Amino acid sequence: MSPVAPPPLSEAGTALVAEVISRLQGVVPEDRRPALLHEPSLRGTRAWEYTRECLDSNWISTAGAFVERFERQLAEITGAADAVAVVNGTCALHLALEVGGVEPGDEVLCPAISFVATANAIRHAGALPHFVDVEEGTLGLDPEALERRLEEVAELQRDGCRNRVTGRRLKALVPVHVFGNPCQIERLVEIAARWRLEVVEDSAEALGSWRDGRHPGLFGRVGILSFNGNKIVSTGGGGALITHDPELARRARHLSTTAKRPHPWEYEHDAVGYNYRLPNPNAALGCAQLEVLDQLLELKRTLANRYVAALEGLDGISVFPEPAGTRRNEWLVALVLDAPDMALRDALLAALADAGLQSRPVWKPLHLLAPYRDAPRGPLPVTESLHARVINPPSSASLVGEVSAPPQRPPSDDANGSRP
Repeated sequence: MSPVAPPPLSEAGTALVAEVISRLQGVVPEDRRPALLHEPSLRGTRAWEYTRECLDSNWISTAGAFVERFERQLAEITGAADAVAVVNGTCALHLALEVGGVEPGDEVLCPAISFVATANAIRHAGALPHFVDVEEGTLGLDPEALERRLEEVAELQRDGCRNRVTGRRLKALVPVHVFGNPCQIERLVEIAARWRLEVVEDSAEALGSWRDGRHPGLFGRVGILSFNGNKIVSTGGGGALITHDPELARRARHLSTTAKRPHPWEYEHDAVGYNYRLPNPNAALGCAQLEVLDQLLELKRTLANRYVAALEGLDGISVFPEPAGTRRNEWLVALVLDAPDMALRDALLAALADAGLQSRPVWKPLHLLAPYRDAPRGPLPVTESLHARVINPPSSASLVGEVSAPPQRPPSDDANGSRP
């Protein structure tokens, strides 16, 4: 049963909830209920084989062949010049902000609709999030709202961009590709360049998405990916920086390995670094799934299309459409109510739980969370509207089918290989 009693609804709202449940039960097979929001896709891959290789070889820490293989696969898939694997997406974003030049006391512009890690990573870097509204068409940062906010509070000085109100430096912009939907990143990058802001893309949810033939995370100097337990590719916990800048990648890799300089025996550290590198067994899980990423993306697109067909012609709710000029990864399907209605949203969530369909609302906007209520922000009307309208239903690829590993295993690496 649902843990929270649904609020009272109008007759029309009650009828809509019943109809939505009836239609979505046709999408998720009865033998797959209760269905989780999103679960890893390991069956059919070489995950067990690769993990056992780590155990048999005793390479279970951050050194080992699978870490480097995982980075090479990520670079090849995204088109990046380099990828740096770390323990999770939050650490990846923190590290990307630091190598991107963000310093304590800076402000970093970002959307108020995102997982809390976006704001947390900014705080871990000693900076403050500065929230800007999102747009209906992508769920990402609204270029027009960004322009208005910068014109309202920012001014260019000799040392960069400053907030006239707070006196703090406005150093960076963190666009987020929400649910794998690429935002209008080209326009955001252009605005950032005019205001001398570094762009650090939060592409945590966007592995396998594309905008105008380019992968999210590669429109600015650096972007990040996440491989948390609920992502399309999961390493249990994991993340990565992707970039075309070799010096930025070198510095990120160095800092993520406690800033230790290579030496046969001395422990020489030339900066304040972090113990952020991804362990070999986790990377092995990622390698096995990256081999079948194309299959996973097709299964998820099939599932998303089934949701679209199921709700076709129903007034009051629809599947969030794919932004123009993009091919999203369909990480989490988003259902959107036509109008903000918290009572209807919560009643629908309760009914979905009762039906064995684990679902969730969009994250609570960051400016409403206790740690960030006093953070600087512009007007957020679209953010607050979407908070009362968006629901994610079960989105696992396994609801459609299973993957199968390629017939030939990739050439074996040196099981004891490691990067200095």
